[in-house]
Amino acid sequence: MAATLKPIIYVGEPILKGRPGPLEGDHRITESNPPRQNERLILVILAAVQFTTIVDFMIVMPLGPQLMRTLQIGPTEFGLIVSSYTFAAGVAGLAASSIVDRFARRTTFMFFYAGFLLGTLFCALAPNYLALILARVITGAFGGILGGMAMAIIGDVFPEHRRGRATGSLMTGFALASVAGVPFGLVVGTNFGWHMPFIALAIAGLPILLLIPFALPRLDSHVGKQHMQPIRSLVETFSNTNHLNAFALIVTLMIGSFTVFPYVSPYLVHNVGMSEQQLPLVYVAGGLLTLFAAPLIGRMADRYGKLIIYRLIAPVSATLLVVITHLPAVHVSVAIAVFGALMVSNVGRMVAAMAMVTSCVEPSRRGAFLSANSSVQHVASGLGAYVGGLIVTQAADGRLEHFGTVGWIAAASTVTSLWLAGRVRILAQPAVSAAEISLAAAAEASADAGEPLIAVGLRDQRQ
Repeated sequence: MAATLKPIIYVGEPILKGRPGPLEGDHRITESNPPRQNERLILVILAAVQFTTIVDFMIVMPLGPQLMRTLQIGPTEFGLIVSSYTFAAGVAGLAASSIVDRFARRTTFMFFYAGFLLGTLFCALAPNYLALILARVITGAFGGILGGMAMAIIGDVFPEHRRGRATGSLMTGFALASVAGVPFGLVVGTNFGWHMPFIALAIAGLPILLLIPFALPRLDSHVGKQHMQPIRSLVETFSNTNHLNAFALIVTLMIGSFTVFPYVSPYLVHNVGMSEQQLPLVYVAGGLLTLFAAPLIGRMADRYGKLIIYRLIAPVSATLLVVITHLPAVHVSVAIAVFGALMVSNVGRMVAAMAMVTSCVEPSRRGAFLSANSSVQHVASGLGAYVGGLIVTQAADGRLEHFGTVGWIAAASTVTSLWLAGRVRILAQPAVSAAEISLAAAAEASADAGEPLIAVGLRDQRQ
């Protein structure tokens, strides 16, 4: 039977003799190269998915005081709520790497987003602590993969000369989540109960899910092709000394963040004296400062050297980790200023570090490396949150105790990273631009998105 040929329509682009097939930067309307208006719709859908997944993860931490009070749990149990998501995302990411390329991207993306929304709905309906833990595992297993899949879709749909702008547009999902989504969700949770932000996210995600079949092409050209065996790819990735140094750097970064950040909100409420109604101000200020500082620090890292900037910012971050974990009762403005400075320094070190990490591997292998890095990052952040919960205790009056000890551990991990950063060797030439990945790195530092920088690997493998 003769194969059915799909017509190809050219818009203002001449056919070049001797160059059949897709041309980089051409204007042909095909399933994998849709017209510009369809591209905008695809970006809107992907950014909306990014927004809902990031808010879902981030909202748990500022809701800490209410969750601990209503569920009658301590810091250890609360830490497990945070880490259960990231542990599930890390394991699911490794498992999914062996099967996702066997199916059309649109089908796979819909499946995982539907699973994520179902997990979010289970969070909203969770009647007790154990049910919430199970719901977070389901949400993490599905949601932790969506960021990487969104980047794969961008790599398939957008030609090279528009891929960077498309990735930047996708990062608006992170920007809106950190500046507007989390504070709004926190206000809703504070006034109507911790279930309500999850209900709102599940409801908001439903029309997005329904639009995916109409907005996204099938993207199945990769189906049936031979790919490197996932086990072989993992073995090669984890057998390289330079890769292991980069992973060690990431582990120290995550330990230096997630031992502290999940417990900042309960500490500000119970120890510093802020009210739960004032917490949204902290996250609005932190989000705005992060969005302003990340590109600026990225440009500085490109100009003066990534390792130099990292070694300048990391000690500041270590100092502020100790300061915020020992913060006494102070005025709200002081608490906001300290938290904002910590967010800027935390994001700053992540921008410089991730520019080094993404440059430590050959471009042709960067996709597999960054996929493995995503899983390492998820597991390390979950470990940090869980270890922090084992150390921090809650007194009878609600005050957190031993939080200062956690601060010293986080600071020590950050100081250790100064040595590890010097052991990461830059292989890619030219090295990855820190300014280019600044918002993606900020997303990973602030929300444990884990996947945004996979875009760099996808971009390089298509060049």
